[in-house]
Amino acid sequence: MSPDAHTTLMYREAAEAASAVARQYQENARALADLAADLRAREPQFIVTCARGSSDHAATYAKYVFETQLGLMTVSAAPSVSSVYAARPHLQGALYLAISQSGRSPDLVQHARMARDAGALVVALVNVEDSPLAAVAHRVLPLHAGPERSVAATKSYICALAAILRLAALVREDRELLDATQGLPAALREAWELDWSPALPMLTSARNLFVIARGLGLGVAQEAALKFKETCGLHAEAFSGAEVRHGPMTLVGPDFPVLCFGQDDDTLAGMEELAQEFRARGAEVAIATPRRETRASASQVHALPLAAVRHAACTPIVAIQSFYRLVNTVALARGRNPDVPPHLSKVTETL
Repeated sequence: MSPDAHTTLMYREAAEAASAVARQYQENARALADLAADLRAREPQFIVTCARGSSDHAATYAKYVFETQLGLMTVSAAPSVSSVYAARPHLQGALYLAISQSGRSPDLVQHARMARDAGALVVALVNVEDSPLAAVAHRVLPLHAGPERSVAATKSYICALAAILRLAALVREDRELLDATQGLPAALREAWELDWSPALPMLTSARNLFVIARGLGLGVAQEAALKFKETCGLHAEAFSGAEVRHGPMTLVGPDFPVLCFGQDDDTLAGMEELAQEFRARGAEVAIATPRRETRASASQVHALPLAAVRHAACTPIVAIQSFYRLVNTVALARGRNPDVPPHLSKVTETL
């Protein structure tokens, strides 16, 4: 028998995200402040992220946050470069950020050890504080998400985003962004209560799906596409609103649903125009938009509300919180239990 929507582990754990972020900010206050001061003193030349799965989508968010807020080029490392090919990249002077819920995947641990030996400052963002990955790092920033038993990561992903944004705000000493991050727990509570059910009909019967965002939102588009696959058995692919025009958009037409994420920055107008263009082709389209008034209704695009935030960089975090509640419902509507997707386990240990 399928569980009720409110009884799944995924639902209950995602609902804890606001409290988890508040706990993280309180527990990590000293560690984050010390790391931020260290980074200002060191002035790293570039940032390298290393992660897999949902954590790698957090790394995509980190790229846009660090490059837009700190002006530091941020690149994603391929763990197999070390674990399979035994290569030794030059990382002297780099900040190396390893992100993992469990901290147990051997390839991530090996790559982080290589980065440390190569002269990088290794920081582990992990939910399990005594994990092998944490043991390798110079500094550890616990996610403080609490136990997460559902295979589908939710609150740990949100905690990773929140930590990344808070770190950037502290390094930059940006009072506006710091105030915005302090408001995240309240915004996450609001996001959890928002109604995204207008998107439910187009997703319940879908066979293929595009999830589209741009800039700061791209990481949550990647995360949403993964959640559709693992919890709903729905083939979904994530694209940048710019990259989708380079070929993939030719697939979009009648009976091909598209979910778009927008945030209140210079990418928003283009995302709304793209949503309307897809709708004009006959596609079913929904867009999460911070605008209270939008042209979406006139073009029969489903406008999904977003919680109010003080900075556009916070928008993807509250958007994915609302999405998690939606995708839990979609999975059940498609006859799946989101807590136990076939062929998957909570901890994936790759080499």
